[in-house]
Amino acid sequence: MELGLDSATVAAAFLHDVIEDTPVTEEDIRTNFGEEILELVSGVTKLDKIVFKSREEEEAENFRKIFVAMAKDIRVIIIKLADRLHNMRSLNFLSKERQVKMAQETLDIYTPLAGRLGISQIKCELEDLCLKYLEPEAYEFLVENIHQKLYERHNFVDFVVKEIKNILDESKIEGEVFGRPKHFYSIYKKMKTQNKTLDQIYDLTAVRVIVNTVDECYEVFGKIHKRWKPIPGRIKDYIATPKANMYQSLHTTVVTNFGQPFEIQIRTFEMHRTAEFGIAAHWKYKEKKSEDSAFTERLSWIREVLDWEGGLKDSKDFMQSLKTELYSNELLVFTPKGKVISLPKDATPIDFAYAIHSEIGNRCVGARVNSKIVPLNSTLQTGDVVEIITSSNSKGPSWDWLKIVKSSSARAKIKQFFKREMKEENIKIGKSMLEAEAKHRGYNLSDILTEESFAKISEKFSFFSQDEMFASVGYGAITVNQVLFKLIDFYRKEIPKKPVYHGGGENEAGGVIVKGMSGLLTRFAGCCNPVPGDEIVGFVSRGRGVVIHRADCPNIRNLEAEEGRILPAEWTATSGGRFIAGIVIKAKDQGVALSVLTSVVSDLRLMITGVNSRFDKNKDAVIEANVRLNGKEDIDLLIKKIRSDERITEVYRTATK
Repeated sequence: MELGLDSATVAAAFLHDVIEDTPVTEEDIRTNFGEEILELVSGVTKLDKIVFKSREEEEAENFRKIFVAMAKDIRVIIIKLADRLHNMRSLNFLSKERQVKMAQETLDIYTPLAGRLGISQIKCELEDLCLKYLEPEAYEFLVENIHQKLYERHNFVDFVVKEIKNILDESKIEGEVFGRPKHFYSIYKKMKTQNKTLDQIYDLTAVRVIVNTVDECYEVFGKIHKRWKPIPGRIKDYIATPKANMYQSLHTTVVTNFGQPFEIQIRTFEMHRTAEFGIAAHWKYKEKKSEDSAFTERLSWIREVLDWEGGLKDSKDFMQSLKTELYSNELLVFTPKGKVISLPKDATPIDFAYAIHSEIGNRCVGARVNSKIVPLNSTLQTGDVVEIITSSNSKGPSWDWLKIVKSSSARAKIKQFFKREMKEENIKIGKSMLEAEAKHRGYNLSDILTEESFAKISEKFSFFSQDEMFASVGYGAITVNQVLFKLIDFYRKEIPKKPVYHGGGENEAGGVIVKGMSGLLTRFAGCCNPVPGDEIVGFVSRGRGVVIHRADCPNIRNLEAEEGRILPAEWTATSGGRFIAGIVIKAKDQGVALSVLTSVVSDLRLMITGVNSRFDKNKDAVIEANVRLNGKEDIDLLIKKIRSDERITEVYRTATK
């Protein structure tokens, strides 16, 4: 295929495999061909000098490398697409397994990428080749059956073309009219998504009308509708609202006098060049290589990918987000000033806000759609006019928004906010979560988190400090278990004989007198976590001594029927020490609840030992936290201070409801 790119791109295309497959070095290319060609070749060269832990990780890192190179020079991906097209054309020489794997990768990544860059010729051929290897029976069926009706279809297209040429002649408009058979994959998709047979799909061929000006496009558009009746809902104006890849055309499906429907596409010659060659038209048809606004806008999404990919958890997360982003632009909405914003299907006003600017998203407190106030989780529709309501007093996005947004870009920007703006809270939360889970597994975090073990963790996650690790756990970039399993594994291997702390509770229940009993082991109940100052009772368990409960513990009420096993108990003067108490916090916003909790705990110089968050049936945030403290006065003061914040709807100790 002739894309008409410059000499440097052609040279780089010939040389793209030499670094991988021959002894030729980067310095050799620089010396013989220059820096520009070296940059292009380097951009498409795989990272074969690095040892990866998995094939998935290697593929993801290669795609990261390509996207970095794309941001610098878009010609990199054009070379890569041409290379992939050549690979797909010669796929018959590989094993069945390799054929399926490469075809699926091409369909997932390369065909939508070609679509986003507007290179329809490459996109269509890649899709047909993918269908050939992924669904060979369907492909052969289409080839055979469409070919059988080729003569009949040609006669029909010739008739339509002749009629439209007459319309152009009558209107004294110069232009071209021709039929274009739709590629097999588009027909296959229509059959599958609409559950239709091939006989039920009539528009197997689209007729294109190419004229000189936009005014002529609309004039021809109107006269075609005067000649044939258009099908409602099948008229699309991509001239007024171009696609994300800057594709422009008028589409309409009309019905002939004898009931045969067919699609007509009307565009200018310049629009046609852009539709066929996409981003390559920038080189082929423009004498000046200077950036223009349309070209820059078309590439803006590539830079966005680079912005959000750094905040993702791992290679798998990156690849999934990339696929989402490549398929995302299915929805066109407007700003109040008429600017078109492209968003994923089912996008919300929050997605729209972050598409405008990160700060607009962070300060968003409401939205108007078509002049009406709507909830932030509303689903937008193509053609909606969206206005974002912001407030300088906004404390930023909610954690709940991560479950609402549809675009990878918005999700990444929200995570970046929590990472940047709530660093201290994230450190506290992350450390508390690690301490609690370590204790649950029978370890002290201070024992297993050493300089040596942290160095091992850093090799995997590239942390610069322990605080950075805690923060990453706190805002959800990595999970508790991802860190803890590695720490424990290192601890077991390197320090096998060091004693391990195994605690069933914070401490054995010393400082407590159980009336009528002596010499029995006593321990605190984990359901209600009594602390000095609480009214307490003892429950005589079978085989585990006496378990100390708060007197208002619901579990005690359930056990009262067991005569003689509930005994009075009281604290002694020596019952000091550190205890664990559980509290429940409810709020409309999860981030608010966590922020208030960490702030109050810090002010009172207490420590969070465990945090769990969820949503109730009313979609309110519920935070369950364990806090280390001295006694009832501490827990009462903690609850009082949290309750004083008007954003908190409810707070109470565990086992009281």
